[in-house]
Parts: sequence; C-alpha cells; structure tokens
Amino acid sequence: MKTFLKILLTALAVIVLSNILPGVAVVGYATAIIVAIVISLLNMFIRPLLVFFTLPATIVTLGLFLFVINAIIILLADKLVDGFAVSGFFAAFFFSILLSVFRSLLFSLLKEDNKN
Repeated sequence: MKTFLKILLTALAVIVLSNILPGVAVVGYATAIIVAIVISLLNMFIRPLLVFFTLPATIVTLGLFLFVINAIIILLADKLVDGFAVSGFFAAFFFSILLSVFRSLLFSLLKEDNKN
C-alpha cells in the first residue's frame, strides 16, 4: 500500500514540475503515473549500475556526479514513455533535482510516528 502511495505522490510531483519547468511536458495523469513507475524501476535497476561504473567520477566530484546520473535516468524515462518529453540535459538536470526535493517532502508525509 505504501509503495502505491509513493508512486501516486511521485506522479503528482511529475505533474506539478511539468507545469512549473519549461522544457518538461506530460500529456496526462495516466502518463504521469507511468512516468513515476518507470522512474522508480530505472532507479531500482539501472541507477546502481550507473553509480558503480561511474564511481571514480563520483568520488572525484565528491558525490556531485550523482546529479548527472539522476538526469540520465530522467532522459531514459523520456525515451521510454510516450507522452513525457524533456527538451534537453539541463531541463532533465533541474527536473531531477526538483523531483528529489518534492519526493522527499511528500514522502515525509508518509512517515509514521513510532513513539510507543
């Protein structure tokens, strides 16, 4: 149930960011849900491989290269999902940063208080 809510919150963030950022477009709500699913699958399977293969660059840049990896994930989602368009690398870069911020804010709403 929590995974389903996280997907819906990510889709909400995708819709909001597509309305805010120029260069990012989403056709509809169903497309936003598909984008959220594809981004989470890419983060689950492709991102660890990219992090592993670019580990020297990540170490040299003190972790800042992870932002580039996030932008690559967004560009891959753009290629995989019809109805989701990102105009270029910098649009994907800013979209990935803001998506991370929005997701962390929205996911903090799902945190449960474990004080017993």
